[in-house]
Amino acid sequence: MPTVDRVHPTETETGTGQAVVEPPVRPEPEPEPIVSVVVPALNEARNLPHVFARLPQVDELILVDGGSTDDTVAVARQLRPDIRVVTQNRRGKGNALACGFAACTGDIIVMIDADGSTDPGEIPSFVAALREGADFAKGSRFRAGGGSADITRLRRAGNRMLSLLVNVLFGTRYSDLCYGYNAFWACHLEVFDLDSTSPAPPGADGRLWGDGFEIETLLNLRAARARLAIEEVPSFEHDRIHGVSNLNAFTDGIRVLRTIAREWPRGRRSASRQVAERSTR
Repeated sequence: MPTVDRVHPTETETGTGQAVVEPPVRPEPEPEPIVSVVVPALNEARNLPHVFARLPQVDELILVDGGSTDDTVAVARQLRPDIRVVTQNRRGKGNALACGFAACTGDIIVMIDADGSTDPGEIPSFVAALREGADFAKGSRFRAGGGSADITRLRRAGNRMLSLLVNVLFGTRYSDLCYGYNAFWACHLEVFDLDSTSPAPPGADGRLWGDGFEIETLLNLRAARARLAIEEVPSFEHDRIHGVSNLNAFTDGIRVLRTIAREWPRGRRSASRQVAERSTR
């Protein structure tokens, strides 16, 4: 029969000569990290009930409104009276995320979409990856356990080629470069160098670089360049529930290429840490 090591209480002598048993000292449990979730939204009133219904318990929920003309803000407040609503100062998903990140007060920041494509029920997997040692938990549709009901063949092929290019140039091992479901420790926010204060520049576009869908690639490249410990988390991408996606395979692919070109010169001067092999299950 196997033996079991036991910790015996400590005995001390009192003035009467009697032994007093002192209880063992137990280590204090680590405090639970405060989790903030950022949801950029533009005219997503019909989707928010589905998204918020899937949310696990989180400490802080921030909706970043991009100037919605429907009832997005009203619906969000009705569903979640505790929600914080932030209005982005420029245009685009990247700017929305930058404004949301700047407003967070938690230890961990998670970014999800308001259209139902990213599953809020996966948030605990991202948090677990961070608590187990990762600095940046990166969602992947192409890890075992992940998948997509939304990606087209053209986007899949483009993503594969862009991921390969980044892996060669930056020394990473990304399986899914262009996916926007990520989480990271808030203490690393400065690594991403996002602008959430500058006004919109003059011109029809009204965006700075990084304000568009290239934000997802930008975060991945800067995390690698800063040598953060990166772990890919399997994730399943669902179809948008209502409405039409603003993604454009060609124009957004060009923006991703430009992002790689802009980040590469700095990337050469610092070796990036390879993506961790292990994945959460």
